[in-house]
Amino acid sequence: MKARIAVRVLASVALAAALSAVTCGPASATGTVRIQQRDGATKTYSSVRIVVFNESMAITSSDGQGTLILGKAACTKVGELLRCIPYDATLEQHGEVTHIPLKYGTVWFNPSDDNQQLSYSSTQLPPRGVLLSIQTKAGTYVSLTGIVDRIQK
Repeated sequence: MKARIAVRVLASVALAAALSAVTCGPASATGTVRIQQRDGATKTYSSVRIVVFNESMAITSSDGQGTLILGKAACTKVGELLRCIPYDATLEQHGEVTHIPLKYGTVWFNPSDDNQQLSYSSTQLPPRGVLLSIQTKAGTYVSLTGIVDRIQK
C-alpha cells in the first residue's frame, strides 16, 4: 500500500516537474557526479545529463558512454521537495548492463519553480534541482548535484 502511494506521489510530482520543464525551456547538462571507490580513488564527471523517465532517473556521462539508472525508490514529499530512498541501480556501459547493489542513499528533487531549502541544512535546491548521495554495497560512494535536463512520461 505504501509503495502505491509513493508511486502516485512520484508520478504527481514528476507531472508537475514536467510542466515546469516545459515552461522553462530546454536545459543543458549541468550535473556533476563524484565517485569515490573503496580504496579512496576519486573521479569527477561534469556536464552529466539527468533524465527522469518512468519513475526512474538516468545519469549519463557527457560522452554518452556510461549511464547509471536508479530504477526503484521509496519517495516522500517533504514540503515542496521530494525525498527518495533508492534501492535499485543499474550501470549501462560499453554495451553491458550491470546491477549495482545499494547499501543506502538519498535523492532530493525540487519539482517547484522556486529555490527550496533542505530540512536542517543551509543547502538550497534550484527549480528541477537534484542532490543525490548513495553508497553501494561494494563501498563506492556516488554523489550528484545538478538540474534535471528532461522529464519523460
